[in-house]
Amino acid sequence: MANGLYRALRVSKITIAVASIALLAACGDDSSSGPAHSTSSGTSTLDISKMSIREKVGQMFFVRPEALDTSIHWNEYAELPDYKLQHVNKTILAVNKDYPVGGMILYAHNIVDEAQLGEFIAEIRTLNGSPLLAIDEEGGRIARIANNENFNVPKYESMAAIAESGDPSEAYKAAFTIGSYVKEYGFDIDYAPVADVNTNPENIVIGPRAFSDDPETAAEFVVSYLNGLDSAGVIGTLKHFPGHGDVKTDTHSGYAETNKTWEEMLECEMIPFKAGIEAGAQMIMTAHIAAPKVTGDDLPATLSSVILQDKLRGELGFKGIIVTDAMDMGAITTQFGNAEAAIKSIQAGVDVVLCSKDFTQVFDAVVNAVEKGDIKESRIDESVKRILALKTTK
Repeated sequence: MANGLYRALRVSKITIAVASIALLAACGDDSSSGPAHSTSSGTSTLDISKMSIREKVGQMFFVRPEALDTSIHWNEYAELPDYKLQHVNKTILAVNKDYPVGGMILYAHNIVDEAQLGEFIAEIRTLNGSPLLAIDEEGGRIARIANNENFNVPKYESMAAIAESGDPSEAYKAAFTIGSYVKEYGFDIDYAPVADVNTNPENIVIGPRAFSDDPETAAEFVVSYLNGLDSAGVIGTLKHFPGHGDVKTDTHSGYAETNKTWEEMLECEMIPFKAGIEAGAQMIMTAHIAAPKVTGDDLPATLSSVILQDKLRGELGFKGIIVTDAMDMGAITTQFGNAEAAIKSIQAGVDVVLCSKDFTQVFDAVVNAVEKGDIKESRIDESVKRILALKTTK
């Protein structure tokens, strides 16, 4: 009973945090509003009323470290480890002066051991834009730290294996453990839990990363996992909206779609997401999957205002931050130019553009789109206020 009360209190805490994000976002176009991000001493460090368009746009980009090193050129993910980018170098510092970033995500090849990771994160903390630090540490196959032999942290077989216990508190314990070491190493955000329902046995992307093929079971474990991360002081992220579990194509490679109607998705895919939203999820990550029977077109959900604005924000009432899946994945890059995709995603309603390829060119294109009026500055302000509010609550 005590554990149940404790979890309830944690849900309340997350809900309060989301309410603060919603309150700031509701300020709309009022650029005269007070500081959105302050230190504990009350000194403003990021004040939207004093930010240039470039500074605002920068907050909406969460990048790989390689994005700020313009000497690095790559085509395939497999090429990135060869660069061994594991510290902030002079090129990154020089580029970052004109290209501030709101966040940075580290991958396995950016992490060597505890000493290097600590130094790297300390260096990242000094970058222009006061970046948040994010990582994919789901547990199981996707765990950048736990799957590194130089780190002595608990390992988990998979989320599906945890759900086989039938006890959602096991997800809470796992997430609290993961969140605790993620927080200790210096990260703010964990891109977990997977809220997908694994209904397609041919799905090569999700599989046992999801808790279950039953939406109600998945929902229980997703909420417990989310609460476990929050108890550890880490921001969790429901992914991949509107559900990647019934798709057999890999969005890392190319186009993927679901043939479900919205009514069908409400009976399955939406159940874990709705539960997570009701529990106070602060972030939701999009999937690069098309849902033509929902939207009437073949746009990936990441670029669809129907999915993000009408469904996620409107119908489901999500008030937190919408972050894209990595924009350098094939489902985006094989169909759209890098700048085009970033602009479309912002127009569709995303708050954070993750891992844009050719970052500096994309950044400049977004700034230009705002200056020309193709993206309203008020649209940028909505997202920046949410991001700054998140930085306040972390």
